[in-house]
Amino acid sequence: MSDLTYAEVSAKLQARWPETKMDPTLDRVRRLTELLGDPQKTYPVVHLTGTNGKTSTARMIDSLLREAGLRTGRFTSPHLESVRERITLNGEPIGEQQFVEAYAEIAPYLDVVDSEQEHPLSFFEVITAMAYAVFADAPVDVAIIEVGLGGTWDATNVADGVVSVITPIAVDHAHILGSDPVTIAGEKSGIIKQGGTAVIAQQSLDVLEVLQRRANQVGAQVAREGLEFGVTSRTVAVGGQLISIKGLAAEYEEIFLPLHGEYQAHNAATALAAVEALLGATEQTEGRVTAEVVQAGFAETTSPGRMEVVRTGPTVIVDAAHNPHGAEATAATMSEAFAFNPLIGVIGVMKDKDVYGVLEAYEPIMETVVVTRNSFERSMPAEELGEIAAEVFGEDRVVVKPHLVDAIDEALRLAEQDAIAFGSGGVLITGSVITAGEARKLLVRKPKEANR
Repeated sequence: MSDLTYAEVSAKLQARWPETKMDPTLDRVRRLTELLGDPQKTYPVVHLTGTNGKTSTARMIDSLLREAGLRTGRFTSPHLESVRERITLNGEPIGEQQFVEAYAEIAPYLDVVDSEQEHPLSFFEVITAMAYAVFADAPVDVAIIEVGLGGTWDATNVADGVVSVITPIAVDHAHILGSDPVTIAGEKSGIIKQGGTAVIAQQSLDVLEVLQRRANQVGAQVAREGLEFGVTSRTVAVGGQLISIKGLAAEYEEIFLPLHGEYQAHNAATALAAVEALLGATEQTEGRVTAEVVQAGFAETTSPGRMEVVRTGPTVIVDAAHNPHGAEATAATMSEAFAFNPLIGVIGVMKDKDVYGVLEAYEPIMETVVVTRNSFERSMPAEELGEIAAEVFGEDRVVVKPHLVDAIDEALRLAEQDAIAFGSGGVLITGSVITAGEARKLLVRKPKEANR
């Protein structure tokens, strides 16, 4: 047992290099995992990268594997509300005490690595090692690991994925990864490993060529959406959609997916192909992917902060889209799944994002946008965002509220007021994972969690 508290551990982690600061080397995290006995090599890994859809796809893979009877560990980022969300066992975040113990277990080695290296270990490198150690201690049958940023130099890449999943690639973090999808694909392709299987979601042809080249270089098999697997049909349904998928091994008809949006159907197809590739790789697990497992696994899938209805009367939806590609998918989903009149937006973004691109995606569907900011230092000041929004929406459609709680209150007021004249009003809160998480904290009432 550690004498540290959860708050003290959180503070120690936050005092390290932020995860937005990149130093392209695996030396520090590789040295740390070596000192820990390379826990990431004690279980098979499904490794995910891409620009959008990683966390939702990871959660679907997790749900399917648990339904197939496997004990899972899942590492995703960033978190919505609590850093513990990043490390889950069998679909549940580890408790505060387990989080503290995981940190205490690796703490003696942090000073060793810090003293040996030019730069100390970052927040993300430490929490990645914590996750790998937790999964080894559990132990898990399989770990589902989402990269933090990029691929080749991401701290998670000290693990070798039996299956590497590449969700759609677009431009994000351009100042770090590159300004075009082909350059970004080169960085992300680094998670495709020798002798594994690369499951590749829909990509542009030039991006696919980069990923295919990497797979050929390392002798990895390739499964491509639209060729080896894909969505064959989808219909909007109450609370989600009905989809049919051509998998790698079979056809799966009329699956209920309790998530909105065409992009989630494609995420589901990618997740299913990844599970088929993994479970078909060994005699012990082959044959575990049945129609019943697929139906039940998808039915249990949740994706907090992704087109999530958090309140009714008026309806409030929270979505973590934070780049133009994600915002366009969210806007399309809003038009398909809901009929709000008016739709009021609440938007808070990080200042290093393509703000114009995000706002332009939402302009056609939002009657009014209430611009705000979240609590992070990197968030764009509301006044500055308001000036940009006025260029996109026009000044008469923009309201500036620097505090998120005030922005939400104003959006609710506008939705209710205008609904009297136009119909059924709704609110969409979006622009950043942090904005989505802080909105959830304000709007979602949860039972007290046991301190596991």
